[in-house]
Amino acid sequence: MILVNVFQPKIIAIVPAAGIGSRMESNLPKQYIKIKDRTILEHTLATLLLHPNIIRIIVSLHHKDDYFHQLSISSHIRIISVIGGKKRINSVLSGLIVATDADWVIVHDAVRPCLSYQDLARLISIIKKNPVGALLARPVSDTIKYSSFDQKKVLYSVYRKNLWHALTPQLFRINLLRYCLKKIVNDKVSITDEASALEYCGYNPLLITGSCKNIKITWPEDLLLAKFYLKDYS
Repeated sequence: MILVNVFQPKIIAIVPAAGIGSRMESNLPKQYIKIKDRTILEHTLATLLLHPNIIRIIVSLHHKDDYFHQLSISSHIRIISVIGGKKRINSVLSGLIVATDADWVIVHDAVRPCLSYQDLARLISIIKKNPVGALLARPVSDTIKYSSFDQKKVLYSVYRKNLWHALTPQLFRINLLRYCLKKIVNDKVSITDEASALEYCGYNPLLITGSCKNIKITWPEDLLLAKFYLKDYS
């Protein structure tokens, strides 16, 4: 008799969306800026909804958010919202409170609308191979300079051979991420992504090379690239 492995992991996705996007020089949070006829956040959520193993998407919102529930996608059966926090870590922890029926969690930036399904699927496929988790990343190709405190002059160049740009999504065992983030809060350590929390606790997530198209929209000029990459969305 041939036994077929039918294991299908259940994954929760958390999308921190409580930021106000001050660097975008916009009168609304950047996740609600429209590209074509969809907001940036709608593009982001639409890709996550494509994967069948993502059973629920939790969007962490600013407590004064008046935009999300005006979007038709907010009523999707697989999407719920929670109130996030002042910092990213607080928004992720808010999502983890209600993430109770899955073994794995994906965290993805609300303003990375150009994630490809292929990259998402490759990331999720590591569940069979790695008990800790992984993140999408890109090898650093530019020369990196370390500046003075006032950022007005170069102090030295940074050897880039083993350097990577961390991207999202990042995928981890849900209980492990919850433990590591709580330890970060208790120890009052500052981090900028979830992988850093695991690193702090002694774990080593895998690096999965992601597409250069998976940009984070931070500055006004980033919108031009996103519009180009999303021009063929259906």
